[in-house]
Amino acid sequence: MQVFTRPSSPTSTEEDIRERILQAALKLFARKGYDGTTTKDLANAAKVAEGTLFRYFPSKKAILIEVATSGWIEILTDLLTELSEMGSYQAISQVMRRRMINMHENADLLRVCFIEAQHHSELRERIQSEVIEKMTDVAEAFFETAMSKGIYREMSPKIVAQVFLGMFAIAGFSTETIIAPKASPKAKQEMAEGIADIFLHGVLNKDE
Repeated sequence: MQVFTRPSSPTSTEEDIRERILQAALKLFARKGYDGTTTKDLANAAKVAEGTLFRYFPSKKAILIEVATSGWIEILTDLLTELSEMGSYQAISQVMRRRMINMHENADLLRVCFIEAQHHSELRERIQSEVIEKMTDVAEAFFETAMSKGIYREMSPKIVAQVFLGMFAIAGFSTETIIAPKASPKAKQEMAEGIADIFLHGVLNKDE
């Protein structure tokens, strides 16, 4: 069920206002948190009247859910495009490297999702049903095709997809956790290649 109703046949101006509201909300929720952000804060940051917010969204909670799910759906679309354009099934490191760069650029979105999802069950459920499940389905189909071609060994494509997405998440967070925030392009490339190598080949010596 939709949590908000878009104006019918929106004009470009209406779309601009809606986008300003979402961008303002993303920045404020990331910096001040959902509870610490008032609708007056949102209106001021978006440069609209407070009442205008409710022409586009029925509540502040609806704005939070739209910010998070639309952002993740965009990331999902990017991932699908990257997988479809890969030159070979071994080119996982290219995807990882782009993920590290792109996810760093989406730091505000990650902060909002992973902090606020702990406190809002509606947001958690939307991310799970509209994003995580779809991302898993996309990756599962990708690896299932590779297995059918004999490129990857036969095993559960769903589990492989889940492991891949877990590493994909690590790659996205790496500039905040396991690699320096101002790491050089070379360091990021080495990190991406290392993650991809472990994913493709494991860590156990083949002689074992």
